[in-house]
Order: sequence, then C-alpha cells, then structure tokens
Amino acid sequence: MTAHDEIKNLAELEAFFKCERHLFLHRKVMVSISGGSDSDIILDLILRVIAARYNDYTCELHFVFFDTGIEYEATKRHLLYLEQKYNITIERRRAVTPVPNGCRKYGVPFLSKYASEMINRLQKHNFDFSQGDRPFDELLAAYPQCKGALRWWCSINGEKSAYSITRFYMLREFMIENPPDFLISCECCNGAKKNNAKKYERENNIDLNVLGLRKAEGGVRTVAIGTCFTEGVGYRIDTYRPIWWFTDKDKTAYETTHNITHSDCYTKYGLRRTGCAGCPFGSDFENELNIIQQHEPKLYKAVCAIFGKSYEYTRKYREFVKKHKTGTPDNQMNLFDIFDGGENGLA
Repeated sequence: MTAHDEIKNLAELEAFFKCERHLFLHRKVMVSISGGSDSDIILDLILRVIAARYNDYTCELHFVFFDTGIEYEATKRHLLYLEQKYNITIERRRAVTPVPNGCRKYGVPFLSKYASEMINRLQKHNFDFSQGDRPFDELLAAYPQCKGALRWWCSINGEKSAYSITRFYMLREFMIENPPDFLISCECCNGAKKNNAKKYERENNIDLNVLGLRKAEGGVRTVAIGTCFTEGVGYRIDTYRPIWWFTDKDKTAYETTHNITHSDCYTKYGLRRTGCAGCPFGSDFENELNIIQQHEPKLYKAVCAIFGKSYEYTRKYREFVKKHKTGTPDNQMNLFDIFDGGENGLA
C-alpha cells in the first residue's frame, strides 16, 4: 500500500498528487515556514510526499523562516519543535528592513494592505484629504500623477469592487473629516518578508517557492490569484500553494488525521492567526493586543510603540462608524469583518 492509498480526504489526495508532480519537476525548492497553522500543514505534506517517493526525488529543499523583527516568542519556540519533530533544519533569515524600521521610514499599516497602499500614494502627492469630496475629474486635474489611487478614492471601479474605498464603510467620509497626520503604508510587509524572500531566491537559485496560502482565507490576494500554481515569467520563479483549495473543514481533517500540533499562539494564547505581532491589518487587533499583553508583555510594549498611531486612528474610525452607521449595505464590508490576511503571512 502506498502513502496516498491511506488518504481518505479528497482535497488532501489531490494536494498529495500535485505536490508529487511539482517537487519532481523542480531542482531547488524554497518552503516558507511561518510557524502558522497553514505552514504546519504544508511542511507535513511535503515531507510525507518526499518520504513516500524518496528515491525518485532529486530536488533540494530549503526550509526558511523570514524573521520580520516583530515575532512571537511562541513562534520561535514552535520552529524548534518542528525541527525536532521532523529532523530538519529551518534557516532563519533576518528581514532586509525589519518592521520597526520600515514603519519609521515608510509609515504604518492601516486597515488593509491595499487601502494602505492607496492612501500612501495619495499622501506622496500631498493630497488634501479635507477637500477629498470633490468629483474625480476635479481631483485628477489637481493630482494628475495619482490616477490609480484617485480611482480607488472615488470608487471609479464600482462600489462592489474590492479595489474601491466603499468596501470600507464611510472611510472616505471619515478621512475627509479626520485627515491622517501620520504616514500610512504597507511597505513594512515588503521590507520584512517579500524583499527578503526574493533575495534568498536569488542567492540560492531557487526555482520553486512553496507557500502556505489558502483561498478560503479571503482578502484581495484571493481575487488576484486563481490557482494553486503560478508559473514564473521572466525573472520570477514558479510559485506553488499546496493547500490552496483546502476549506476549513479539509484543514481540520488533515490536522486530525496526521496529529498536527500548532504553536502556543493557537493552543495556549487563543489566537486564530499569526504573523507580525499586533499588525493593525487584523480586524481583531484589540483582542490580540490583550493576548500579547498577557502572554508576552515585552512584545506588547514594542507593538504599541511601533503601531500606536494606527491603533488610535482605527479606533477613531470605528467610533465614527458607530456614530453614523444605520446598517451596512450588502456590497460593503462590515468594519469588524475587515481582514486582509494574507499576504501578511498570517497563516
């Protein structure tokens, strides 16, 4: 009996066969290990595939953890656990620009990655938020080099679009009344993870990047990505997401079947997701802050110092929503459901 004969879950069986194929077709494979629950599953899956057909594979596996500079101690402990459990080495790579430095240099995250990017573009063009209620044509005439961000600001893509400000209830009205007095940006994500990963790929001639990302997580990323495998074009390398099609039910089934143990962030702290500790992109950051304060007080002081302005601005926005909200239209996101996980590496 082969390893896949024992698999009862259809999603897992499909992932197993696809993983076999992609590992066989590549030479140097980078497996990004975040310490999160989805990452735990892809690590286990890949090693099961390798064990089942050990003599067939010549690919070189690189297990890498990209340290953003603001990580849970529980995550660091979990990496040691994984190394011992699977008898592997997980390489730790410090960020090209750690999150604290990135926030000081570029600005702090607010609400979501896409919203932060659009707001940052407006700020770079000295956009006057207090005059932001003018029509798109007038604003474009005043800021001709900022068309993309203005389309977001004025919801030119349509109110139902994930790329319109209307996806956040009354955000435009709030920012007109309360212009931000600090820089907003999602660049800290690039400096801490994306740029670091690209650097590692170049240094080690990686030809396949394996990520623990699932469509079920939602967010703008799932709109842009349509499949578990993306072929690299030009200077890009191939990207494979082994559990892309896993539902929450599939994920639970895998965890139960293969006795997957997650980090203390989940089992003791009670977090639903991990990633950069205290990241303001998480809609439930208030609860996360309480958890961090209770379990990792030193980290709590750090995240408050780094993200404090974003926390306060978000709280002010939430109070604004409560004051004006009489019901959220179907095409708009409920403020307390806003979540952009995942290029955040939260899983």
